[in-house]
Amino acid sequence: MRLLVTGAGGQVGWELCRSLMPLGDVVALDRSQCDFSQPELLPGLIRSVKPDVVVNAAGYTAVDRAEQEEMLATTVNGTAAGVLADESRKAGILLVHYSTDYVFDGVKPTPYSEDDAPHPINAYGRSKLAGDNAISAAGGAYVILRTSWVYSRRKQNFLRTILRSASERGELRLVDDQIGAPTWARDIADATTLIVRAACQERAQGEFASGLFNLAAAGATSWYGFAKAILGEAQRHGLLSAQHRPRLKPVPSAEYPAAAARPKNSRLAQRRLSERFGLALPAWQQALSLCLADMKTRGQGGD
Repeated sequence: MRLLVTGAGGQVGWELCRSLMPLGDVVALDRSQCDFSQPELLPGLIRSVKPDVVVNAAGYTAVDRAEQEEMLATTVNGTAAGVLADESRKAGILLVHYSTDYVFDGVKPTPYSEDDAPHPINAYGRSKLAGDNAISAAGGAYVILRTSWVYSRRKQNFLRTILRSASERGELRLVDDQIGAPTWARDIADATTLIVRAACQERAQGEFASGLFNLAAAGATSWYGFAKAILGEAQRHGLLSAQHRPRLKPVPSAEYPAAAARPKNSRLAQRRLSERFGLALPAWQQALSLCLADMKTRGQGGD
């Protein structure tokens, strides 16, 4: 089996290159080799690689910058995803794609299920929803995995920002009224591998049905709670000394201005994933500890 990973230089894409290897021949392309800002180039690329499965980890992820670059964000996250889905349908390829909790407005008091109506409140969320809709409309074989608050030891993310800021500032102000599940990129990649294996078996048996599934760590916290846990675990793993541990101040979203509005509730219900694939990600605290242990051993990785 040949698997194409797009966005191979990103947090999830980089982990996918490792996790998917047991399934077959992995062709990993980063943005320099597969630029989603030029969707017209994607059909030719797919035809040249001839994959059996495409795992699309490419995307425009700069949430605040998207407010000024919504057209570009929509091209990358929406139009290109649709082109990829259409070409995959024509070639009989299984497409796996990642969505986001930011397609919701966050006003629901309980976790969002896959059947809840999306209502994004920022440009990034709108661009990702455009991709979800385009993939569904294409009518091919697809699995959309909706995840949240992704972090890893590589690239720009909340975990690395907190660790860097800890050595630069004596106090950090963190939002305490946005709730979600911090989700380790490695857990996403490993779960994706199991899902791809199961989906391919279903297709071989004529039992596959395309669908959307939430994929996030168990439990939930605020950005303030996540930061507090990061500093505590970093100190425990010897990545941060007590004297360099900054004070944390919880603040409401209104006191932490950002270009893009964020949903207050980003929790995602996991029942459908468990029922279909028998999968459930570990608690976010457990994954964070493992990620920091990995950083201790291997270093923080590159940008």
